[in-house]
Amino acid sequence: MGRPSALRELGFDQRGIEHGEYRMKENAILVATSLLSILLLTLHITDDIVRGISKAEPSNIALLVLAVFMYGTLVLAERRSGHVIMLLVGLFAAGMPVIHMRGAHYGEIAKSTGGFFFVWTLWALGGLGGVTFILAARGLWSLRRGQPR
Repeated sequence: MGRPSALRELGFDQRGIEHGEYRMKENAILVATSLLSILLLTLHITDDIVRGISKAEPSNIALLVLAVFMYGTLVLAERRSGHVIMLLVGLFAAGMPVIHMRGAHYGEIAKSTGGFFFVWTLWALGGLGGVTFILAARGLWSLRRGQPR
């Protein structure tokens, strides 16, 4: 009986699984999904600009948002503020298909040259953004409950 309790004090459960390692892997997955979401968001926004859906302006606020998303994901990943930023990344990514698929010209764009890539990025953003949002929310919840991250 002494050995299992000693293992628990070190962060292991009865089967010898270290829970700190699990949380670390979950955070690494969150960072990866957030970065992939950011990549797909930039590709999709670029496609929107090329198609004339969005305007390319020198004072574009999107560049500032991109910098905050990248900083939050890469530098603040272990902190509450980083989790909030990655939650927003997931929300933006998951919301992109909802916004576009309700648009009046969605069918035309899907049938046009490059339409496959346009639609594929929407599907990928929706799925990946949803996972990013869920992982960030779980991370925030565990930070809120005071569990070590």
